[in-house]
Amino acid sequence: MSDQKTRRLLERALDQGQGVLRLMPTWVPRSFCVPGRRLRLDTRDLYAFGADRGGIDERWFSSTVRADNGPKTLPDEGLSHIYVDGEKVTLLDGMTEMGEAFIGADAMQRYSGWVMYSKFFDNMYPLPHHLHQNDEKAAEVGKLGKPEAYYYPPQYNFALNTFPYTFFGLEPGTTRDQVIDCLKRWHEGDNRILSLSKAYRLTPGTGWDVPPGILHAPGTLCTYEPQRASDVFSMWQSLIADYQLVDWSMVVKDVPPDKHQDFDYLLSLLDWEANVDPYFVKNHFTEPRMATDPAATADQGFMEKWIVYGSEFYSAKELTVLPRRTVTVRDAAAYGAITMQGYGRFGAHPISAPSMIRFGEMTEDEFFVTYEAARNGIQISNLSSTEPLVILKHFNPGNPEMPQRI
Repeated sequence: MSDQKTRRLLERALDQGQGVLRLMPTWVPRSFCVPGRRLRLDTRDLYAFGADRGGIDERWFSSTVRADNGPKTLPDEGLSHIYVDGEKVTLLDGMTEMGEAFIGADAMQRYSGWVMYSKFFDNMYPLPHHLHQNDEKAAEVGKLGKPEAYYYPPQYNFALNTFPYTFFGLEPGTTRDQVIDCLKRWHEGDNRILSLSKAYRLTPGTGWDVPPGILHAPGTLCTYEPQRASDVFSMWQSLIADYQLVDWSMVVKDVPPDKHQDFDYLLSLLDWEANVDPYFVKNHFTEPRMATDPAATADQGFMEKWIVYGSEFYSAKELTVLPRRTVTVRDAAAYGAITMQGYGRFGAHPISAPSMIRFGEMTEDEFFVTYEAARNGIQISNLSSTEPLVILKHFNPGNPEMPQRI
């Protein structure tokens, strides 16, 4: 598509949506995962990319970063697309062509674009203990580090699947030699690294903060994950749930070739103090925090909670509009939005949470709200007489209203 046509489509989308853009569903397969079947994707389409690519267990939101899924990754895999009049253009192109109109001049100057994305992660079985590199280590393979945060939306967790617990970090007192011994036992079956960690029960309606360098083996709740716009990791567990072997290539996927057998280097990927922190729960477990005065906003017909906060890389809110109410909600920054529950109007657009989605079909549940539209306020109508309209909103770095962790 020519730059001129791209710009015309973007301008039309901005004009028709009054600063609110409809986004198409962005599905991502993972060859090492088993779909948890809670993404509302028709089960006939779970392997729509082909069985060899693995099942679809992720849906990405407001993404300007391509997925890193090996040599068969499609050119636009992981990228969000703006939908207008039956045509589409990537959100990445939108940020490149009209960044200031999308996120404001200040954010463009500070961050050079939209540098986060969010996703649903939905797996039937737990993931292996793994980490995401920090900026220094990721830069050695030409990438960015990846902090991330978790929130477990009740609407997508009607089933907890096989293991609703996540292992985080390492037990206080664990030694570096113990961890290296686990890596050296990689080809013996279970390298037993989970014996050095601790699992925590996952609770819908709460979440966790996971900076780079912290080992974590996510459990089987469907997870909303705001994160840095990067797809970088290193797997450290050789056998998952006694049924799935993990190839050594997953350990060194984002490691310089000359370091693939350098165990001291691999250990340097860890934020050691954060992993053995005796106050890990206090420092990383995240309870929602009210963003507004509950009594005042309930009278107005809505309430908001911060569900991800305290990070220099992203933040997120949960907005609930009460039945039969029309409200105007303002935010200090541009944001992406995904609808959890209910139906109504979202600015110029219809909005609804789908019950089932066919691969390739459009929905009415995902949007990108530009800076000026967010500041001026979006009029939202809940057209149900009984059901709340629930929307999750994810923000770029620098939202001035975000609270800090205590």
